[in-house]
Amino acid sequence: MTIERIHSTDRMSRIVTHNGTVYLCGQTAGQAEWDIAEQTRQCLGKIEALLSEANSSKEMILSVTIYIRDMKDFAAMNAIWDEWVSDLPKPARACVEARMARPEILVEMSVIAAQV
Repeated sequence: MTIERIHSTDRMSRIVTHNGTVYLCGQTAGQAEWDIAEQTRQCLGKIEALLSEANSSKEMILSVTIYIRDMKDFAAMNAIWDEWVSDLPKPARACVEARMARPEILVEMSVIAAQV
């Protein structure tokens, strides 16, 4: 049984693969000048790139946990999310309001996906 850890630091790995499953660390895009829509777009772009690197794709996402700083942004975040998954099989998903590590972070997404 092999566990592969990619882009590891002393604290974490950005990607972990095990037994045909890909685990991504939480993806953020916390630029102070970006609104929730742009941060959501940027997070999704990072997710696609990391999944590709791990021999997976957004079509293979099994589960996503979305952390949002303020539920007032829920509809705007969902508008971008819904467009991104419009032609995909829908993954399991949870969305919770959470305090973020830095105030400029409005959204964070953690993904589990199958490998191709």
